[in-house]
This record gives sequence, C-alpha cells and structure tokens, in this order.
Amino acid sequence: MSQVTVYTTEPCSYCARVKGLLKARGVDFDEVNLCKDPKGRVQLATETGMMTFPQVLVDGQLLGGFNEVQAAAQSGRLDELLAA
Repeated sequence: MSQVTVYTTEPCSYCARVKGLLKARGVDFDEVNLCKDPKGRVQLATETGMMTFPQVLVDGQLLGGFNEVQAAAQSGRLDELLAA
C-alpha cells in the first residue's frame, strides 16, 4: 500500500473534509499539521508549488487538495495510486 501524507492547517474545513474522505475509504495516512510551523509551510510550498491546504501526497508525489482528491476518488484514480 502507498504512503499517504496529508498536510493540514487550522482552521480548515477542506482539511477536515479530505481527512473524512480518506477515512471513509479506509485509507491510512499521516497528518502533518503546519498551523504553527511557518518554516514548514514555506518548505512545503517550495516543494509542491501549492500555497493552499490541504495538500495530499501519495508516495511523495503531490495529488492535490480536496477537490483533486475527491475527483481522483470518483474516477478510480485514487484506488490506482494507492494500489501501486
């Protein structure tokens, strides 16, 4: 199974939604809350090119935020990524 990491902040309704979506599908993930880590936010933005949260990575590759994860779940792509 693939390694899933969810980068979050607070308050963030999309962060809660993406975690709920993943939990509902039985996906184990590590959460990294960058609420109080401005240096971590800058480093993540540099690595992914994304400034918004959540950011979901599968095996170190950016899948995207809530909308991208939801679309991947609906299309079956998420299952493919997790099975790789």
